[in-house]
Amino acid sequence: MRISQVALQLFTIRDHFETAADMAASFRKVKDIGYQAVQLGGLGPATEDEVAKMLADEGLVCCSSHEDSMQILDEPQTIIARLAKYHCKSVGYPYPAGIKLDTLDDVKSLAARLDAVGDTYRSAGISLAYHNHTVEFRRFDGRLMLDVIYEETDPRNVMAEPDTYFILNGAGTPEKWCRRLKGRLPLLHLKDYKVTAEQRPDFAEIGSGNLDWPAIIAAAEDSGCQWFIVEQDRCDGDSLASARISFEYIRDNLCS
Repeated sequence: MRISQVALQLFTIRDHFETAADMAASFRKVKDIGYQAVQLGGLGPATEDEVAKMLADEGLVCCSSHEDSMQILDEPQTIIARLAKYHCKSVGYPYPAGIKLDTLDDVKSLAARLDAVGDTYRSAGISLAYHNHTVEFRRFDGRLMLDVIYEETDPRNVMAEPDTYFILNGAGTPEKWCRRLKGRLPLLHLKDYKVTAEQRPDFAEIGSGNLDWPAIIAAAEDSGCQWFIVEQDRCDGDSLASARISFEYIRDNLCS
């Protein structure tokens, strides 16, 4: 993994996005930390054109963008036009919001919708990647929901964006999932997992939790991962400080 392949999911620092001016200042701070790329998410009040200018002004690559789940499915041309402004070739399906998932047939229906719209994105030169949470580790007729989604879709239409924290939270093994997804793994969410004094799982800066990062990175690289995206859903202190801690650990311990 090269440091140029490490990106920050901007949802991590969404608390710094109250105004467009705040966002512009935060993009600059992200670049100052050392990140060369970002994944869009959790954006504040800025317009698409303003976000595009922020990216250009700081020379940040937009490796991917998390967009509204229903809009991804129902308005692909809107997403395609938006991503063109960001020079972005990847959209992450963040969560099955508003989707009924009570039966195996429900899951298959979601997979069919993802497969169909994924073909539309692929035709436009954009890859659609599925981002998992814990919900995908429910079983339907003995099958994991996440397995159903990948098995019922064409790998060319629905790529993978595994989330290391939520895989572990669902009793999976991140490095095993990375190997299983060989050939359809352009993006990986790096998210560490700690246990609090109250014996509850929580998010942590990379290198501050319990995940085996050398094993995860090796498996992801073997499977062709292109972007390693730092995300921390909740930070104990300042989110930009957390983003720096994660970046410096990765730079000093995981990059070649």
